[in-house]
Amino acid sequence: MKKVVIVGTNHAGTAATNTILDNSNNHQVTVFDSNNNISFLGCGMALWIGNQIAGPEGLFYSNKETLESKGAKVYMETPVNKIDFNAKVVYGKNAHGEIIEEHYDDLILATGSLPIIPKIQGMELENVQKVKLYQHAEVVIEKLKNPEIRDVVVVGAGYIGVELAEAFERHGKNVTLIDIATTSLPAYYDAPFTQMMNENLSSHGIKLAFGETVQKLEGDGKVERVVTDKATHKADMVVMAIGFRPNTELGAEHLDQFRNGAYLVNKKQETSIPNVYAIGDCATVYDNSIDNTSYIALATNAVRSAIVAAHNVIGNDIDSAGVQGSNGIAIYDLKMVSTGITAERAKLLGLDVLYTDFEDLQKPEFITEENHKVKLRIVYDAKTRIILGAQMASQHDMSMGIHLFSLAIQEKVTIDKLALTDLFFLPHFNKPYNYVTMAAITAK
Repeated sequence: MKKVVIVGTNHAGTAATNTILDNSNNHQVTVFDSNNNISFLGCGMALWIGNQIAGPEGLFYSNKETLESKGAKVYMETPVNKIDFNAKVVYGKNAHGEIIEEHYDDLILATGSLPIIPKIQGMELENVQKVKLYQHAEVVIEKLKNPEIRDVVVVGAGYIGVELAEAFERHGKNVTLIDIATTSLPAYYDAPFTQMMNENLSSHGIKLAFGETVQKLEGDGKVERVVTDKATHKADMVVMAIGFRPNTELGAEHLDQFRNGAYLVNKKQETSIPNVYAIGDCATVYDNSIDNTSYIALATNAVRSAIVAAHNVIGNDIDSAGVQGSNGIAIYDLKMVSTGITAERAKLLGLDVLYTDFEDLQKPEFITEENHKVKLRIVYDAKTRIILGAQMASQHDMSMGIHLFSLAIQEKVTIDKLALTDLFFLPHFNKPYNYVTMAAITAK
C-alpha cells in the first residue's frame, strides 16, 4: 500500500484527502495540520462577523473524525517543520512537543496562504487584528461586543476588506475603508463596476479613504489612530485586510517557485521534485485568460487543484483544465461577478483587447416586480476576438451567467460565436434578446 502525506487540511488538503480515499483502496493517507480545526470556509467569515448567519458551525464542512472514518491518519495541532525530500520523510511536532515522523511515497503540500502584515509602527497595539483563521474571527466578534469600540478602520479594499467593512457597519460601527489604490476591487473589475461598489459602500455610511498609504498606527496601549500619507483616521479597532501571500517557507529552498513565492507546478500539480505535489493557495495555477502560469488564490481553484493532484497520485493521469479566476461578491443589495481578465489588467499586460458594454433590464419591461438592470462588460482579443474576461453587476442574482463566460474563456469561444449561441427565453427569467446576446451582437 502506498503512503501519501498531506500537509494542510483546509479546502485543498481536505479535498485531496477525500478524493484519494474515495477513489482508491491502495493508498494510506496521513494528514498534518497546525490548527485545531480543518476545512474552515474563510470566505464566510464576514457573514458570521456581520450576524448574517446564525453562527460558525456551517462554515466547517469536514472534521478530524470524518476523515479518520474514511481511513486517514490525522495529526491536528502538529505543524510540519522539516521535510527530507531525499529520504521522503515528513517531520512534525505536536502540541505535547513530540516529534512525529512519517515516510511517504507521495507528498501533497497544501500549506495555504498567510495574511500580509505591513511592517509599520503600532502593529503591536491592542485591537489591531487580522482575519484569516476561525480564531481570528472569534476574537473580532468578541471585541465587537465592547461598546467602547465605535470606530473601526479596515485596511485593504479587496474582497475581504469590503466584506468586513459591511459586516462592521451592520454592527452600527463607524467604518473607514483605506486602500493605497484609488478604488475598491481593482483586481477584479474595471472602473464602471468599481464605481458602483464605491457608491454602494458610501451610501451605507462607510467612509472611503482611497489613494492613501498607511504609515503608522498610534495609541496608548490600544490603537487610537491610523495615520496615512494624507490624513489621520480615528480608530478603536484596526483590521488588516491587505491580502495574502503563499505559505511556502516549508521546503522553499528545494522547490522551484513563482515570482511571488508560490510553489511552481505543472498542470498535474507536480512540483519540481518527483512525487511532490502542491495545491491550493500555496501553488500556481494555469490562467486560461492569459495562457500562462499565474497565482489566483480562490477556494474553487484550491478544490480543483486538489482533485487533479489526488487523481494523479492514485494513478489516474489527468491534467488541469486551467482556471479563469471566476469570483463574486454581494454587498448589501449589490451583486458583482467576474471571470478572466479586466480591460485594465489587459492593458497592464500589454494585450491588445477590445470590450463591449451593455446594460438592460433582466426581464421584459412588462414584468414590473423584481426586475432590475444588469450591467455587463465582455473583454475580448482585438485580433482573434476570443473572449478573455467578463464582469457583471445587478441587484439580481445573475451569478450563473458568469459560468457561461468562464467556459467561453476556457474553450476559447469568440465574441461572434457567443452572439449566436442558443440562450433560452422566458419572461420570468430574461428577454428574447437578453443582455448577454446584445452585448455580443453590438461588439465592434
